[in-house]
Amino acid sequence: MSVTTQLCSDTSEAEELLAEQGLFLKPVARLNISVTLPQLKTPGKSISNWEVMEKIKQMVKPDQFSVLKVSKSSLEFIRFEGEVEAKSLIKTLIARLDGKNIKLSGFSEILRVRAAEAKTTFPTRHLWDSFFRDAKNMNENKPGERPDTIHLENLPCRWFATKKDPEKPSEFVLKKVFEQYGDVRQVDIPMLDPYRRENYIGGGSNFQTFTFGGHLNFDAYVQFTEYIGFVKAMNAFKAMKLLYKADDGKAYTTTIKVDFDKTKHLSDKNIKKRALDREKLMELEKQKEERIRKEREEEEKKKEEERKKLQEEEKERERKRIEKLQRREERRRVREEARRKRKEEKKRLATERELQRKIALEERKILLAQRKLESIRLLTELLERAQVIKKQQEEQRRLQEIEDEKKRALEAERRRKLAEEKRKQLKERKKVERLKKQEDDLRRKILKKYKMKQITEDLKQREVLRQQLRGKSLKSVVMPTSTTK
Repeated sequence: MSVTTQLCSDTSEAEELLAEQGLFLKPVARLNISVTLPQLKTPGKSISNWEVMEKIKQMVKPDQFSVLKVSKSSLEFIRFEGEVEAKSLIKTLIARLDGKNIKLSGFSEILRVRAAEAKTTFPTRHLWDSFFRDAKNMNENKPGERPDTIHLENLPCRWFATKKDPEKPSEFVLKKVFEQYGDVRQVDIPMLDPYRRENYIGGGSNFQTFTFGGHLNFDAYVQFTEYIGFVKAMNAFKAMKLLYKADDGKAYTTTIKVDFDKTKHLSDKNIKKRALDREKLMELEKQKEERIRKEREEEEKKKEEERKKLQEEEKERERKRIEKLQRREERRRVREEARRKRKEEKKRLATERELQRKIALEERKILLAQRKLESIRLLTELLERAQVIKKQQEEQRRLQEIEDEKKRALEAERRRKLAEEKRKQLKERKKVERLKKQEDDLRRKILKKYKMKQITEDLKQREVLRQQLRGKSLKSVVMPTSTTK
């Protein structure tokens, strides 16, 4: 984004300009703040603009300025220009600032604050009507010499670009934006013309065409067919900023300059003049390219001659170098031959010494082998005697182990028999206890069965007695009733 664009967080007041391009208009919300300064009596003491600005920011909280800068500073007052996100906040901020006081640290005097909405400088209908009426070189019957052309400055290139070419503004997009106000006769973006007079330097053949390398903003001219379209567009852009909603959801605003054209930029005369200038510049560029081509060819020819000359010199140097190398190689071969002979002699002497050393070494090896053989025989005899003693000891130990094993087997058999006897006794005891328990259970069952039988017989006897008593009572009741009859 351009350095003049700002991130916008409040788009509630945005008015649609061209939604498919993400373009909207947003009212400018500015206010002027004037802080009256006291007379400084102490030499060398000054009031910090930054400290005053911070005090003003504190006074408007919880709201805040999107932009706050010093527009004028003197010994009597400091004037700030502030901008907020929404025009609806202007009255609120003025109420918080106008007539209020600021107390700075280190100063006993109080600073008086005045605030008011900033007036926008925008051309009015009366202004352009009087301009074209009083101009002597204007003809209201001709397009471009009457109030029908708008001049726009500081438009961001990417906001009016197409997806195919996102770095360069499009006349098609610009025209589509302004067609909603009326029929557009033509539009012009000077930066798109590489041969435009505004974009070349000097005269004659010394000129420089335009490139898009470092430009972020552009100027444009829009000419309407009817006067009413021009008026509608001027009224729509009055006191407005341009707002752009990017694909990532973020919104940006920028301040643009809108004015009516006073230079007859899109008059037929100037259009033809620019066309002639473009043809001249194109011809000059062709001549320059031709001159450059000839100069390049001449330079290439000189370079070729110099290259051939250098090649000849290089060949001569190479020949001399080869001869020098050959002489050096011959001297090297002679030295190598002498060195080879010395090496062979040295090698022969070393071989003889090595042979004598090997013979002495072999004799020593034979002597050592004989001594080793005698040692082996002695060790063999000692080992055989040690083995006989060891076998005798092993035999005694084995007989002792067999004796111990027999004792352990007898002891194990004795213990096994004792354990078997204990198991039989425990089994007999468990059998006696089980039979005793079965006898007790049987006795309890018989006793319980006997008791149940006694209870059943008692119940039967009681039932018989009850029935007999009931029969006697019925007879006593029936007999009195029969006598009464």
